[in-house]
Amino acid sequence: MFGGGGGGLDPRKMKQMMKQMGIDVDELDAEEVVITKNDGEQLVFDDPDITVMDARGQQTYQVVGEPSTREAEAGGASAVESGDNASEGGDAGIPDEDVEIVAGRTGASEDEAREALEATGGDLAAAVERLE
Repeated sequence: MFGGGGGGLDPRKMKQMMKQMGIDVDELDAEEVVITKNDGEQLVFDDPDITVMDARGQQTYQVVGEPSTREAEAGGASAVESGDNASEGGDAGIPDEDVEIVAGRTGASEDEAREALEATGGDLAAAVERLE
């Protein structure tokens, strides 16, 4: 039905139809996408094609590419982030954005916010409550 070749829908026509149904479709530029599985293995997509669909406020991300695998503990998310934070806590590391959100909401230092996030397993609401 959606196979390749000339029988498929024209991409412009498909985008127009989706727009009429209230679905916005955009491309997202990214250098790398990392998916950490429950067993600690990571799927790493270098230079992926990413499509974002927004249907009435619900965003769906489609990642297309060939992943390589790596173990999360070897470098994990911190290899992707800037090397300024030498955080070692948490199961998968705490993103800098989460630290900034908690610090901004509570007036705590970034170190205190990171400690609270690590103690709560990365739960933003619990970390804010812990610091207030």
